Amino acid sequence: MISIDHAIRTIKKHTHVLAQETIKPIEKANGYILSQTIYAPIDMPPFRQSAMDGYALRLHDALSYTLIGEVQAGDPKAFSLKKGEAVRIFTGAPVPDSANAVIMQERVKGNRLKIEIEGDVNEGDNVRPLGEQIKAGEIALQKGAQLNPAGIGYLLSLGIGHVSVYKKPSIAIVSTGNELVDPGTELVHGKIYESNSKMLLSALYSLKFYDVTLERVKDDFDETRKSLKQLISNNDMVIITGGISVGDYDFVGRALNELQVETLFYKVNQKPGKPLLYGKKEHTSIFALPGNPAAALTCFYLYVYIALSGMTNYTSDELPRVKSKSLSEFEKKADRPQFLKARYKNGEVEILDGQNSSMLQSFALANALVFMPEDLKIIKVGDSVETIVLPV
Repeated sequence: MISIDHAIRTIKKHTHVLAQETIKPIEKANGYILSQTIYAPIDMPPFRQSAMDGYALRLHDALSYTLIGEVQAGDPKAFSLKKGEAVRIFTGAPVPDSANAVIMQERVKGNRLKIEIEGDVNEGDNVRPLGEQIKAGEIALQKGAQLNPAGIGYLLSLGIGHVSVYKKPSIAIVSTGNELVDPGTELVHGKIYESNSKMLLSALYSLKFYDVTLERVKDDFDETRKSLKQLISNNDMVIITGGISVGDYDFVGRALNELQVETLFYKVNQKPGKPLLYGKKEHTSIFALPGNPAAALTCFYLYVYIALSGMTNYTSDELPRVKSKSLSEFEKKADRPQFLKARYKNGEVEILDGQNSSMLQSFALANALVFMPEDLKIIKVGDSVETIVLPV
């Protein structure tokens, strides 16, 4: 049995960035990490642009201007204004090179031929300069940036329709157990509804990993070995829930051994989630998580998350840890380090009831895990505690 820190170091050491790929169209790249720095191919804006609806002016000393035309957004017209002349203009439209200010329409009175302005107007007012946001050749987004909807929109505004990114892993989730049945079917005595696989699938989806396969295997050695052999060959990561303990019908460890999976560690000194296995076979990472749902999800956030981040070259390879003020008391009964389901907000954290590794009810309300190291036995109200903030 190894320590939590040893387990984390081992995963980081044996996780390698996957290959690069090009995604086109770019709108499908949400959540991916850029594998190359992107430079702006154009100035943005690509012309002097009106910041509002109003009038573009060639300033002079009087408050009256002669109106000589109109410029709409997308209009290619090029007006040459003399001092004291103006054109009607709309937000986003190109400001004539001869105009040196835009005044909002609320400060203008007049007709189609003459306008009168109210108040002072300064040179450059309400004109977005050429290249105000970025100039051609400057860095638009650095290698290693994670794309989000705003970033995709930004690149599209520069005329960029595809990006080079780090490939996301293909993932298989395997749930084991004769007792498992699907929700919606009759629950006969001795059976339970299977939740782990789709719980983990949901967690992966929330992190924007979508290339996921689900597999169910019975408590049968040959079926377990055959299924795992195929899934390990065809995926970058295999996540197994259940069957990793040492019971008479726990066949996962034996099957992985026969398949010559290199076990990098088995069992971590923690609660919940002690019976955790991490291994590798060629390019594939294998995690065998405990069967208890809360333990499985805890191990996913603590360990699988690190491997996923490393494979995609994500800069933050662990979930954030913050110090927070405890609103609860808790006495640890076990000697092992423990992760407690909790609710975190504004620097304070409430430790929830129902810390059993089989209980998801409290986890459904949690957005954090409070870490109790081995030598900490009691948390009191007001104590500062280490808090792991979970993804939303």
